[in-house]
Amino acid sequence: MPKGYIIGHITVNDPDAYQEYIVKDTPMIKAFGGTPIVRGGQSETPEGADFDRHVIFEFPDFDSAKALYYSKEYQEVARIRRENATSMIILVEGV
Repeated sequence: MPKGYIIGHITVNDPDAYQEYIVKDTPMIKAFGGTPIVRGGQSETPEGADFDRHVIFEFPDFDSAKALYYSKEYQEVARIRRENATSMIILVEGV
C-alpha cells in the first residue's frame, strides 16, 4: 500500500507564537503514524512561490494523512499556524 504524505510550505510571521503550533501538532502527527522526513532546514526555491520553511511527514497510508489533517483536534491546532504563518499544505499519496 502506498504511503501518504503531508507537505507544508510555510513562512512564519510570529516565531514565538508558532512554537505553540509545533509543540501541539508533533504528538498528533505521531499518534496518526506520521514520521518527519523534512522539518525545516536549508532550502532554495528556483521556481514558484517562495516560503521560508518546508516540512514533509510520511504516514503509513494516504488515509492516515487525511485523517490527521481533517481531524477536529488537528484543525483546532492548525488555527495557531494560520494565525501566525502563511502556508500551503498538500496531502499526497506516494508511490
